Amino acid sequence: MTFPEFDPVLLQLGPLAIRWYALAYVAGILLGWRYAVRLINTPRLWGGSAPTATAAQIDDLVLWITLGVILGGRLGYVLFYMLGNAEQRAILAQNPLEVFKVWEGGMSFHGGFLGVAVAMALFAWRSKIDPLRLGDLVAPVVPIGLLFGRLANFINGELWGRVTEVPWGVVFCNARIEQTYGFCPAGTLPRHPSQLYEAALEGLALFVILRLCTHRLLWLQRRGAIVGTFLLGYGLARVALENVRQPDQGMPAFPLGLTMGMMLSIPMILVGAALIWRALSEPPRVVDHEPA
Repeated sequence: MTFPEFDPVLLQLGPLAIRWYALAYVAGILLGWRYAVRLINTPRLWGGSAPTATAAQIDDLVLWITLGVILGGRLGYVLFYMLGNAEQRAILAQNPLEVFKVWEGGMSFHGGFLGVAVAMALFAWRSKIDPLRLGDLVAPVVPIGLLFGRLANFINGELWGRVTEVPWGVVFCNARIEQTYGFCPAGTLPRHPSQLYEAALEGLALFVILRLCTHRLLWLQRRGAIVGTFLLGYGLARVALENVRQPDQGMPAFPLGLTMGMMLSIPMILVGAALIWRALSEPPRVVDHEPA
């Protein structure tokens, strides 16, 4: 099938362009914020004890997470992908201000993840909250942002998959792309719509798994279990989908055919499995009641 004539710009107000990609970030953050507050306001999930944080604290945390996503996502892209590409390194050497051109694209999930982790650690230290339990509260909302972000990647016609012969392959070429670039960067052969695969696995499926962990297994009462499940689930999904996602051009060759996405996701799998094992080997959170 031919890639639809999507316009990455939803609305143009003079010099201001409102893009689908920006709206995806806004929707992910706002819906994630409300979902986290809803988790806090569901007492049975906490086994009768007080939630990790208050709704007011989550309101403050949203700004910290937003900064972590944007700064971490951009710096991660520069460190992991631009500096690993000889052509991109030459561009940065000639014009270091390219680092700040977020509006031209270039965000890394793993960089955004590390940025959010640092922001949450600082917030937890400042608010005297257990950082791992705070992570258990935030992890279930992350797939919401991933879902919207990957759908926005598809609308932008970026991060396409490898050439394929499957019936649902997409030719990522249309009049808008040809007009923008003068040619079709993805060529004219059908490719895997890997953005939609990632939206389904990293977004929808991972959200459902974490929902079962919070509401059925009540793992919010087990310190680190939800964080571990997110790390393990995302890492496995990303490693699997890297096999159908087009590798980044100009990147160094890794052993065993591994890609940069795989290299960054394998530590997540290991840490996630360790956190789950640790959480399940400890007794669940117990409420200490005051004597009558």
